[in-house]
Amino acid sequence: MGISNKKEFKIDRNPLVSVIVTTKNEAKVLGRLLASIKKQSYKRIEVIIVDNASTDKTKEIARSYTDKVYNFGPERSAQRNYGAKKAKGEFLFFLDADMELSPFVIEDCVRAAEKDNRIGGVVVPEESIAKSFWEKVKAFERSFYNLEGDAITDAARFIRKKIFEEVGGYDEEITGPEDWDLPESIKKAGYKIVRVKSVIYHHERIGSPLALAKKKYYYALKSHRYLDKQKIPVIGPKTVYFLRPVFWKNWKRLIKQPLLALAMCMMFVFELLGGGLGFMVGKIKKA
Repeated sequence: MGISNKKEFKIDRNPLVSVIVTTKNEAKVLGRLLASIKKQSYKRIEVIIVDNASTDKTKEIARSYTDKVYNFGPERSAQRNYGAKKAKGEFLFFLDADMELSPFVIEDCVRAAEKDNRIGGVVVPEESIAKSFWEKVKAFERSFYNLEGDAITDAARFIRKKIFEEVGGYDEEITGPEDWDLPESIKKAGYKIVRVKSVIYHHERIGSPLALAKKKYYYALKSHRYLDKQKIPVIGPKTVYFLRPVFWKNWKRLIKQPLLALAMCMMFVFELLGGGLGFMVGKIKKA
């Protein structure tokens, strides 16, 4: 479902939206995100920064945009839940510091959610902004998910607060797949997840496939908790990139970009190795 024509649906109310950003040493990128929030067409917004003991100027930059700057840890799920407790908004919008919002994102999310009070979350597509070669490869991957939306990888970031509280917020026992876990819990509770057309620009920071493998290893340490909780098979489209229908359904795009396609397959191998090792270590150690 997409909402892009501002005339097709009038916002009769003006609900407060709480934008929650989790940070840790994000001074190099945070200002760009906060500036894009300030430029949103929808103005009834509060910005909440939940920092995890940054040692750079992250908090200083945050305080130049909002007085709601807190310190909390240890991980992203706990930070987000803390931010939600501090939030006064009817809607919660969870963002990462390396993101940037296109001008109508929040307005479109409110429009979508206001159509039906059974809508618990809104997916905003992410468009990668890439500079290095491997960032361009990741951007190529993301482009497949955004063709028509992808039920396997889409994760709602814009959440109705009362439903967020009803399902218990982010599971603090999960770090990494929590972005998928929360929307799945919302759907299981009987609520809808919809999608808008406005995009979040994601400024990728990828040095190499090895760096991606290390990141996947870390996030996969607790992935067994997520898979068990949501009854998802260990080997399937959710966990194995090569099994995702969005790629083989659009095989012509792969042929047209052979270098990016080959590099993407190589990247997937590194991520699968890192994620697979992290899963096994986490499972054995009961992380």
